[in-house]
Amino acid sequence: MSLDPARAGEDRVNLAEALRDLRRASGLSGERLAGRCQMSQSKISRIETGRLLPSILDVERILTAIEVDEALKAELLTLARTANAEYQDIRASVRRGLHYRQWDLAALEAESTHMRHFLPALITGLLQVPEYVRAGLSRAGDRAPVDTSRAVTLKLERQAILHDESKRFEFLLTEQAARWQFCEPSIMALQMDRLVSLSRLPAVALGILPLTTQIPEGPMHTFVAYDARLVTVELFSGQLVLRDPKDVESYRELFDFLAAHALWGAEARGFLRRLAEGFRANGNSDAGS
Repeated sequence: MSLDPARAGEDRVNLAEALRDLRRASGLSGERLAGRCQMSQSKISRIETGRLLPSILDVERILTAIEVDEALKAELLTLARTANAEYQDIRASVRRGLHYRQWDLAALEAESTHMRHFLPALITGLLQVPEYVRAGLSRAGDRAPVDTSRAVTLKLERQAILHDESKRFEFLLTEQAARWQFCEPSIMALQMDRLVSLSRLPAVALGILPLTTQIPEGPMHTFVAYDARLVTVELFSGQLVLRDPKDVESYRELFDFLAAHALWGAEARGFLRRLAEGFRANGNSDAGS
């Protein structure tokens, strides 16, 4: 599977052309194929012209209706899986402008109802205090001479959506993510206070996975599930976007599994308060030395 953005675009074009050519070769009209697949004719047309990226299930239904042989079916399903994965290079995001990424995320959050964040390494932007935001974006800005001030403002403005009670946000942090000293101890203490405060919002649920909890699964990477539509997976070099329903469901199931081992509600808040006390003690110790 190629993660090259240009190749991903080619895969989508190739998939659309292959499905169109197979339908024509079968002698089926778009209307008849739509009837067999229980889809609208307009959807078939948009898939074949490349205006709509079909899901793996869509492709499987079309290929079954056309009655292609199993070898070709397997080949095209592999192509569909590749087309449904998108890689976004962080260097390209920096060149484009960090504020554009904040607009993209805000739009995705506005379109979604239920968002699940698994955070094994760092605290996510929706939960960050301003100093934490600036620390993270200053590191991104090191990759290119860009102005991060606009991105900082937009990132903080995105947090207003946490007060939208028509949404549901679940944040699952490892203890390591909360403890990682991204800023000086006094700021980290404020960050823990912020997590406690946000966890009380009606639209927010915040869980902590303590290091002492036995969990037969490794925290491989940060990911966010947006409804049942897509999952974003954070990498050092960029971001992977998965739209295959099977992939999305796999990540949703993983989140549920990990969430079952976490502290929630008052227990999570008590845990975070203890971390805040520890950061404040470290800050006072550093100041006195």
